[in-house]
Amino acid sequence: MVRIKERYLLVNILYPDALKDVKPNEPDLAVLHKPTTNDLTPQAILRAIREQVRILFGDYGSGLIERNLLVKYLSNATSTFILRVHREQYRLVWAALTFMDDLPIKNGQTCTFRVVHVGGTMRKVETAAIRRHKALKLAVEKQMAGKESDVLDTLFGSSGSVQRMQGVVLDADDDDESAGEGDEEEDEDDG
Repeated sequence: MVRIKERYLLVNILYPDALKDVKPNEPDLAVLHKPTTNDLTPQAILRAIREQVRILFGDYGSGLIERNLLVKYLSNATSTFILRVHREQYRLVWAALTFMDDLPIKNGQTCTFRVVHVGGTMRKVETAAIRRHKALKLAVEKQMAGKESDVLDTLFGSSGSVQRMQGVVLDADDDDESAGEGDEEEDEDDG
């Protein structure tokens, strides 16, 4: 029996326009990563992604992702969701997310969908989500305490930092169809 290989995409919803109206005592990171409205549902996300894939890749792209795209987890409090897609099509979905620029709800806010981790198992992606949330919480607390913290260094990692918070590393072997059984543990991570 052949195992179906899938990829899980951890996606953050960021609100860069909210940085224009930041109060002096409010941390930039907290504003950028603010909670999403409860009107956002997994079905709305799927409809928006499918529509964006249709716009970018036509009927071919729509046919590829029609039956194999699923929102496994959505947290409006942390503005995070996890998508499951077949391994061969995850780049189509990633491209569609990159071009989406507002929430897929009525009168949706301008936002950015950022893929921050791609993994072969749900467990690895959940671990990455927890690790990222803890790091973000520490960075916000550090910024609230008055310590100088550059938002860009926190988001993208500074040259002196041990742990980089953002950025996805791609592995050249990711699309190799002849990968062995150990492929399930293969992950693309941010550091």
